[in-house]
Amino acid sequence: MAENIAITWRRIPERYRLAGTQCTTCKTKFFPPRKICSTCRRKGKIESFQFSGKGEIYSFSGVHSAPAGLELEIPYVLAIVQLVEGPKVTAQIVDCTENMVKFKDKVEFVFRKIRSDDPEGLIHYGYKFRLVK
Repeated sequence: MAENIAITWRRIPERYRLAGTQCTTCKTKFFPPRKICSTCRRKGKIESFQFSGKGEIYSFSGVHSAPAGLELEIPYVLAIVQLVEGPKVTAQIVDCTENMVKFKDKVEFVFRKIRSDDPEGLIHYGYKFRLVK
């Protein structure tokens, strides 16, 4: 499914740099970015926050039947990664096979191609993670 070019450009900070937000009142960190703190509500003040890109595998699964557009990627590992700053993100684990991944394995952010709309369309880049040896 093709994505609107405007949405792609608006999401560059979070997709390219793993940029999120933080509430200055309670110090809760959010990814993807939020405009309102779910804890403090109106009393919270939200500011930009740059995540380190380091985390660990919280949960994972091997994908052997991919959705449209990702057929050439199979098999691949999809995981929930808990960032060291707190939030959990869903991402592909690259440069490994399913039997190489274990719970609590350390991972780091990498910048990779996600998909392209068609042979001459927009190429979408974003975050994935790889195992830290």
